[in-house]
Amino acid sequence: MTPAILVPGAVNFRDVGGLPAEGGATREGVLFRSGNLARLEDAGVVALGELGIRRIIDLRADDEVRHAPSRVAGLSLVTQRVPLFLGSVASFFSGDVSLDDMYRQLITDSAAGVVDVVRGVIADQPVLVHCTVGKDRTGVTVAVALAAAGVEAEAVVADYARTEALLPARRNRRVVELLRAQHPGARNLEDLATRSPAPVMRDLLETVAADYGSAAEYLQAHGMSGDEVAELRRVLIA
Repeated sequence: MTPAILVPGAVNFRDVGGLPAEGGATREGVLFRSGNLARLEDAGVVALGELGIRRIIDLRADDEVRHAPSRVAGLSLVTQRVPLFLGSVASFFSGDVSLDDMYRQLITDSAAGVVDVVRGVIADQPVLVHCTVGKDRTGVTVAVALAAAGVEAEAVVADYARTEALLPARRNRRVVELLRAQHPGARNLEDLATRSPAPVMRDLLETVAADYGSAAEYLQAHGMSGDEVAELRRVLIA
């Protein structure tokens, strides 16, 4: 597992290289993940350029993008929009949805979007996948891609769980305070806003395996070809 990368202004930015997998480990410098890029500092834009990112896959909804547009002007890259939630982000807080239920809903209702993300990973590298915080939409799609490529399940879980330690405490306090004022009785609020518990991702991967056989078969059940899955493994695993 590679150390977190300093991209000033980006939250939860990291390379998923170095994870143990069938036949080797994930390549470094190929697949990155993060929160949004709306507060990138000038040095952060330079750092992103130095990483050679060729494609950014933005999983946010239209209103999120309008509210917090990415600061990537001047960089030579493709931005691929794949809004993953069928409902609004706010609806998960107002409905007091658990992380488990949110993730199951995502892989069921947004399966076509998950496939689009994985195809984007295959299309160009280095590639960055991000949403607003880099925890849920990014966490699920990157986990599916890694698992389908043959990364060991516990390594996928550990990469997901790592987010919790990378979210700034000050940011968490501010966000929870704001949301608590809007949803005073919500039991799942702090999980939704700040946490990435390993058991949640472990349960999701087990659910995918139980329902489809494997993450690779999940992708194929929703339109990917066997050749595309093989290319994903070639791209990500060394």
